[in-house]
Order: sequence, then C-alpha cells, then structure tokens
Amino acid sequence: MSRHRSAALVGNPNAGKSALFNALTGARQKIANYPGVTVERKAGRLVLPSGEPVELTDLPGAYGLHPTSPDEEVTSKVILGQFPGEAAPDVLVVVLDASNLEQHLVFAQEVIALGKPTVVALNMIDLAERDGLVIDPKALETALGVPVIATVAVRRRGLAELSAAIAEAEARAAGPVQPHVTLPERRLTAHAIADAAIVSETARHRLHSRLDTFFLHPWLGPLFLFALLFVVFQAVFAWATPFADALEAGVGWLGTFVKAELPPGLPRDLLTDGIISGVGSVVVFLPQIVILFFFILAMEASGYMARAAFLMDRLMAHVGLSGRSFIPLLSSFACAIPGIMATRSITDPRDRLTTILIAPLMTCSARLPVYAVIIAAFIPNRNVGGGVGLQGLVLLALYVLGIVGAMVVALVLRRSITKGAASGFIMELPKYQLPRPRDLAIGLFQRAWIFLRRAGTIIFLVTVVLWVLLNFPRAAEGQNQVDASIAGKLANGLAVVVEPIGFNRDIALSLIPAMAAREVAVSSLATTYAVASDDEDAAAMALGDQLKARWSLPTALAFLAWFVFAPQCMSTIAVTRRETNGWKWPGFMLAYLFVLAYIAAGVTYWTAVALGL
Repeated sequence: MSRHRSAALVGNPNAGKSALFNALTGARQKIANYPGVTVERKAGRLVLPSGEPVELTDLPGAYGLHPTSPDEEVTSKVILGQFPGEAAPDVLVVVLDASNLEQHLVFAQEVIALGKPTVVALNMIDLAERDGLVIDPKALETALGVPVIATVAVRRRGLAELSAAIAEAEARAAGPVQPHVTLPERRLTAHAIADAAIVSETARHRLHSRLDTFFLHPWLGPLFLFALLFVVFQAVFAWATPFADALEAGVGWLGTFVKAELPPGLPRDLLTDGIISGVGSVVVFLPQIVILFFFILAMEASGYMARAAFLMDRLMAHVGLSGRSFIPLLSSFACAIPGIMATRSITDPRDRLTTILIAPLMTCSARLPVYAVIIAAFIPNRNVGGGVGLQGLVLLALYVLGIVGAMVVALVLRRSITKGAASGFIMELPKYQLPRPRDLAIGLFQRAWIFLRRAGTIIFLVTVVLWVLLNFPRAAEGQNQVDASIAGKLANGLAVVVEPIGFNRDIALSLIPAMAAREVAVSSLATTYAVASDDEDAAAMALGDQLKARWSLPTALAFLAWFVFAPQCMSTIAVTRRETNGWKWPGFMLAYLFVLAYIAAGVTYWTAVALGL
C-alpha cells in the first residue's frame, strides 16, 4: 500500500501556523516528539476537496534553513529530506503573517528557492486590514511565482481555497532550484516584494513605520532608550516617596503600639525588634518595586521592549554574546532564576554558559530595597538641574554599572574560558499598541504579591533566626547584647575580612543572611540595630536614620558598590548547579562575584576616603 501524500506547514514563529494546522486537521491530529530530540512533532490528516487524505505536519517555527536552534534544525532536515526515517514533504505550505509581511518574506524566499511544490498561505489578513494594511495576494503571487491564498485560520476563511491549492501544487510545474543568495539580498528583495504587494496603508500604519525608523535608529534609538531609563529611575524615587513614607510611618506606629500593649520581655522584643523592624523595613519599599515594574510591563505591552532588545543586540555582539542572550538577561532584571532557566533557548553551549554566569550581574528587583534605603539615607534629595533628581541619577548609575560589569565579564569569558564566535540572531518585532490598564493592573498585583510573599516567608524566617542568634546567649550586665550573641561572634570573624573595604561588624553580619535573599540585608540591619539599641527611642528610629548615625558616606557608597556585584542568593546558585549539571560553574560564579564585589567596594571606599567625602 502506497503512503499518503504529505504536506508541511513552514514559516517564522508567530505566523499562525498552529492555528492554521488546527483548522485544517480538526481532531485528526497527534502530538509526539521527533526521535532523538525534545522538539514537538504535530501531525494530522488533511482531507482534500476530492476526499483524498494528506498527512499534514506543523513544523517548528524557523527563520532560515541554516539552523541556530534544535527547532530550526528539525525544520531544516524535514524540509530537505535529511531527517532519519522521514521522507521530504511532497508539498510545502509557507505561512506568512500578513501584518508583518516583509520580515516573513525573507524565509519564504529561501523555501521557494528549493524548487519544491509550494503554496503560500497569507495568514491573519484580517489583522493586517485592521491595522490599516491592504495587501494584493495576486501581486504577491506574481512576485513569488507560487500560489498565494489569503487566510484567516481562526475564522476558517480561505481554508477551502488553500486545500485546493495544496491538491494542485504537485501538478504545477515546480520552479527551478534558484542559486544561493545572501541574507542581505533576500532582505532587499523582501522589502521590494512587500512594497509592490501593499495596495494601501493608513496613516496609523505609516506612523508605526516611522516610529520604528526612530526607535531603531543606530544613534537616536539608544539615546531614547537611555533617556527612558533615566525617567524610570527618577520616578522610582520621586513618585514612590509619599507612599514609602506612609508605609514607614505605619510600620513605626505598629511597633510603638505593640510595645505599649505588651509587657517587656523576649516575646515583645521578637515582635518589635525582629519581625516588625526586620520585615517592615523591607515592606516599605513596595512602592518602588511597583513603580519599576509598571514601566517594565508598559514597555513590554506596548511593543517597545522588543525594540530595546534589538538595540541591545548590537551592544552584545561587541562582547561576543549572541542576541539570544538578551531575553534571559532581561528576565534577570526581575530575578536571576527565571533568567538562568531561560538560557535553555540558547543552542551554543559556550554562549549559554556565558549568559548563565553573567545573569546575576543584572540588577534584580531584590537589590532595589538595598539601593533605596542607602540612597535615601545618604544621597541628598535635591535637583541637579532641569528637574533631575540626584537620588534617581545615582540609582540609574547603579543599574548601568551592573550592565557594564556584565558586558566586561562576558568579553573576558568569551576570550578565555568560553572562547568562541557569537551565533546569529533574528528577532520578531511585535506591533505597537497601547497597554491595557487591566493587564497592567494584573501584572502589578502579581509582582507585588510575589514581593510581599517573600517578605512573609523567606525574609520573615531569616529575620526570626537572626533575632534568635542576636539575643542568645543573653548579655551580662553592662555588656552589649550584639557583642555577647552568637551572631555577633560570627560577624566578628567576617569583619576582619571586610574591614579593609570600610565595612563594620554590623555590615558583615548583614552579608551572611543576604545569601538567602538580598533584601534580607535590609531587614538584618534593621533587626541588628533594634537589638543593639538600649534606648527605646533610638531603637524606634527609622533604618535610614540609624544608618546615617552609624555609617560614614564612604562606607555607604562601598556598600552600594558591593551589592552591584554581590554573590547571588542560594536559590540562584542551586538553579545554576541544575542548569550546568555540577558544582564547578556555580563555584566559579560565587568566587568571581565575591572577588568583583570586594574589589568594587574597596575601590569605592578608598577613593571616597581619598577625596575627603
């Protein structure tokens, strides 16, 4: 019995292939993995108008036939008939996103050039029309030399015509195999074909094109990105101050209320000096977290974040990183854990390892409470000109320092331990759109809840443990409690190591629990000073006031520099061990981050002292 005819859906990611596959095959489909690789295989049965069945395969999205990922490798091998035990499809159906025609035509040309029976499905034509773009499928058909069928998969428009074109594809004379052309040549041709096929476009669509001309400009684009980041970090302080002050006042009131209602003793001290002072000192920075994520979510929803990724791709190419590293690094600004896990999409093992090792240098949200409390305490809240706040400027500088540090480390690694050339990268640019308030609200609620949950679990637990270590054994009459405690004795040993870079014993003590979560450094300092203060009025002082009374400016600046490069929390180390299958690279990560943090804090402290700050 002869096998059924076969066809395959091919195209860029996000072209709507899966929706078209589901519409063509209905329930007549099965899902499995390709033999030997963890890439999903979707196969189904398409019934042609004649009643003849065709085996239809939905191939993974690809940007070219020269693979840069396992998905692209499977697609390339199946199309070319090189996959073991898999015959080449009889008909190729190239699926194009009509609203992103020029980009998708680049890969379409490469497929058509193979000379195999080919049909083009101009999909999501309704979305293109909604965006003010009218396309002539016949003009596109003439330019490409293969049938072009306009479809709307989710509404089952054009499916009968597409099935008929697939039935007739093999009867048509296959086009000759075309000579190899370079990617820049295909891009120029794609631009010309798209221009010829577009009948009309509205002012809105032309506006989007002009926006890309500006946002993706090699000089203006980076300037705008930097200016936007500048506004973000100004807002983190300027907008958050009233809310943070209100939360701080609430935490202070709660501590005073508990002291007034409960009799003196260790249970009251645990509540006030441990839980309320420790956890409360972190919770007060919730407004800064919310404002930062508001801008991040808005940039993602508007379509600008992908443009920022495109701009950063150019920068990373100079340090030997693939553009595929950008998304994991971007994720690391929220938390290094999902960022490290996202490196699974990077196929080059050296590229992936480099990205894992520098992900902790992206300034995660856990650092923000540390930065905020130190900046608010030691950096004057004044304008430096043109309405620019000095505090926001310092915060921006810390984020930039982390990015620059990551790029320098990547450059060193790519020229030594992970030496190798960077692989290519193609990025899909989404449409511009106004963020939906409901989506923003849901996203902000989720991130606020994650922050508060950490405060109520990890930070709470570590703070209670630290309070116990700070309060036992009990100090003798006239002896300072911290000096007598287990925690104090441990910190005295570490203080010898960090004293040359301007850190005192209290800072040394905060660095130990900060390995559980970086925000714990703030709660540790608050708990330590609450326990150390014999005077209740002094113990009730805000953490910022406590720091100003106990630290010098050089020490504060060194503490900020330390946390730009500080060794990661243990959860990140554990994820790194899992992703690298051993302790070698997590150990290397801990060692190099500690060395960088120590050098950065030392240079900052010694320079500040030399300048007389």
